Amino acid sequence: MAVKDQITADLKEAMKARDQVRLDTLRSVISAFTYKRVEAGHDPTDDEQMALLQKLVKQRNDSITEFGKAGRIELVEKETRERDILQKYLPEQKSPDEVRAIVREAIEKIPADGRNQGAAMKVVMPLLKGLADGNVVRQIVTEELAKA
Repeated sequence: MAVKDQITADLKEAMKARDQVRLDTLRSVISAFTYKRVEAGHDPTDDEQMALLQKLVKQRNDSITEFGKAGRIELVEKETRERDILQKYLPEQKSPDEVRAIVREAIEKIPADGRNQGAAMKVVMPLLKGLADGNVVRQIVTEELAKA
């Protein structure tokens, strides 16, 4: 079942359950898909839908950080709940240890004179697209390059 179809079905369940936060979150996703369709001139592909969901999760993570700095606990809780709802539709994320193993393997393939963060990220990110947060990958790449 396509992600959009699953979200639409879950939206109906949220309506029946009168779960307002879940309902609002899923409506925002459907709205984002519709906006993407109008913008691109075609229905978003499964990859585009996943990328859009990842973007929405990242936005929630950024909001959680900023609201936390401002001491807005009620908004942190709301954004956290929305992020958790959205993450159910994404593939399971790799653990930092799994990411570290992939990064080490990729760095070993890069010639010693060309080992830098840009080159490593160029090799690693296609392998981890959608499976790990870019900031986590960047941090691990930096740590592994310092060791090499």
